[in-house]
Amino acid sequence: MSTSTAATAADATAAGGCAGDVPAGWSAPASSPARILLVAAAALVDDDGRVLVAQRPPGKSMAGLWEFPGGKLREGETPEAALVRELAEELGIDISAACLAPFAFASHRYPEFHLLMPLYLCRRWRGMPAPREGQVLAWVRPLRLADYPMPSADLPLVAMLRDYL
Repeated sequence: MSTSTAATAADATAAGGCAGDVPAGWSAPASSPARILLVAAAALVDDDGRVLVAQRPPGKSMAGLWEFPGGKLREGETPEAALVRELAEELGIDISAACLAPFAFASHRYPEFHLLMPLYLCRRWRGMPAPREGQVLAWVRPLRLADYPMPSADLPLVAMLRDYL
């Protein structure tokens, strides 16, 4: 079983409360502890309003699914620094951390780990994105993102991007 949530600051305000507002006697469901995996991702948006997605190559977990470019944080690394590094490695582009705007995040339980993934919007970079790790790239209009099979954690983010862009 997997569960997923995506949230923005506006969601918390719209809900009219906070996580501390729970009925007396309520407790969180028991679950086994899961390793937390922190991954940062970017929605690169071009001048035509399209979003870049990458298809995971054969041999990797979730091969064939489409995702937002990014990757795992290293020990002591900020999400922004991880994206600057990962996008240079994966796509050969140069991004300034100042050009990364926090957009939303996903929190999703997979069988082996729990994923926390901040998603940043980026509209400025240097260079032309090109696949460097065997992935296929596609520039997709926000309304068409749902046509691309994605990992469960990404699905709520797709809906938010579609509504925002």
